[in-house]
Amino acid sequence: MGFSQALSGLRAAAVNLDVISNNIANSQIVGFKSARAQFSDIYANAQVGLGTRVAAVLQDFSEGNLETTNRSMDLAISGKGMFRFDQGGQVQYSRNGQLSMDKDGYIVNVQGARLTGYPDGVDVGGQPQVLQVPAQGLAASASTQISATFNLDAATPILDPATVTFDPTDVNTYSYSNSVTMFDSLGNPQQAQMYFSKVGANQWEIRVGSDGGMAPEVGTAEFNGNGVMINTANLGGFTFNPGGGANPMSVALNLNNTTQFSNTFELSSVSQNGYGSGTLMQVRISDAGEVVGTYSNEQQRILGTIALANFQSMEGLQPVGDNAFIETTKSGPAIVATAGVGQFGSIMSGAVEASNVDLTQELVAMIIAQRNYQANAQSIKSQDEALQTTMNLR
Repeated sequence: MGFSQALSGLRAAAVNLDVISNNIANSQIVGFKSARAQFSDIYANAQVGLGTRVAAVLQDFSEGNLETTNRSMDLAISGKGMFRFDQGGQVQYSRNGQLSMDKDGYIVNVQGARLTGYPDGVDVGGQPQVLQVPAQGLAASASTQISATFNLDAATPILDPATVTFDPTDVNTYSYSNSVTMFDSLGNPQQAQMYFSKVGANQWEIRVGSDGGMAPEVGTAEFNGNGVMINTANLGGFTFNPGGGANPMSVALNLNNTTQFSNTFELSSVSQNGYGSGTLMQVRISDAGEVVGTYSNEQQRILGTIALANFQSMEGLQPVGDNAFIETTKSGPAIVATAGVGQFGSIMSGAVEASNVDLTQELVAMIIAQRNYQANAQSIKSQDEALQTTMNLR
């Protein structure tokens, strides 16, 4: 009697129910990938098949729905790719982007696995490293350039340098002045005063002073008959000694788009590239996977870039629990890059990827698997009745 066929069917149906039940149990788990049991028959050159067996249990790596959480350290990948983690020296891969920062500045998941990528200063494309947000603040940076756009009044009287000696304390010795705050190497604010003296119909002398006194350089600007600046000279390095232990400063003055029209003196825009020291206030992740730090001095710095991984055969990955996988010979080696490069998707901050389990489909599959189990049990019962009939023959 062929009890073995029915028994193999029962075993296969039980495994199928286990797989479906596991999918349902994890249907609300972020980044979970559902599985499917695959079966094959057992023939072995027999006249009648010998039953069935479980050929494989394969993961479905299709993308789940993206759900917003409004939590900056929650990440989701829109498109291909997996996050790459270091778990005690073992490299693991996952689509679960529920992350946080531990006390040492490492970006970790719930299990403590550390996110990997390319720290600031490490070339993208090499071996990814564990990402760590530096605890120290941002050092001060001395100003080296002032960028400003003015309109210089063409109607202002000409000051003859032969008869008028420039004096920053005497407003009658220059035509116009304005100021901007810059920073020395220690992060101390230094007030820079810009002085403009009209010395010809279309010519101006420019001086820059600071809290430490006037710079010795004198720059010039020349305009054409349409009020457009056509030439500048000696604006590349106004030197100052701020004192107080700070390094000497050399500041260039950029006057792009400055005009000379018969209108009031006007400062349209002004900026400088220095800043004081600052402490880290916030960390966010950009769509390109850049770890961006925002400091108390309103500066932002890229502290690292998250690495993503993909595989030639995703089904060849081996699940190790906690929504993580490791590479195997069947999956092939990891293809590593950053978000938005080539085949890789973008990273969304403030969102997570929901499980790709379709509950409706799983419940229908469970009904079918249950009926399959009942049918195999009925087959055993029928075999038993046939055997009993044979034994009752007299």
